[in-house]
Formats: sequence, structure tokens, C-alpha cells
Amino acid sequence: MTTTFKISSSGSEANGTSLCGYVSTTYAKLVDLLGQPLEGSSDEKTTAEWVLVFEDGTVATIYDWKLSSTPEYSYDWHVGGKGVGVLKKVEEALNLKTRPWEF
Repeated sequence: MTTTFKISSSGSEANGTSLCGYVSTTYAKLVDLLGQPLEGSSDEKTTAEWVLVFEDGTVATIYDWKLSSTPEYSYDWHVGGKGVGVLKKVEEALNLKTRPWEF
């Protein structure tokens, strides 16, 4: 099954998302799959972020967190979202294994 999504060019859809889990991969792999990321946040908490909007309106974000520079190596990228099943959608769309955030 193919999970269809678009990449946001502004990132405005990311408002209201929160951490759901992680995906372990490299920056190069994410660029290959998703294209160039949005620039980091103005509060310097992220250096790279992608915002995915799925057909059903579910929003997912993939981003680094509180690093001084974008990680080029394998890294546990944060996955944020709004809506049910965000991690599953990201996993299916990118064919990458995710894991949930736990308290």
C-alpha cells in the first residue's frame, strides 16, 4: 500500500504538532526521500525539518532537536504529528522503521 503525502514548502501546517516518536536514519537518506529540508527554527531548537501532509490531512514533522549543527550521521530524528497513526504513516510512506516516544 502506498501512503501519499506532499511536502510543505512553508511548514505552517506543523503548528500544534508534538513528539510522537523517532526514525533512525541519515540526513542524506532523508534528503534523498524528501528533498531539502526547511531551515531551522528561529529559536535555534532545530536545524532541519520536513513537514509531510498526508492525503487525509494528517500532518507529520521530521526534525532534529537542540543540536548545534545538522547531524550527517545516523541519528534518531524526531517525528512529530497531529492525528492518529502518524508514526505508521511515516513508516509506510518512507519505508523506514519508526519507534514511539515513551515517557
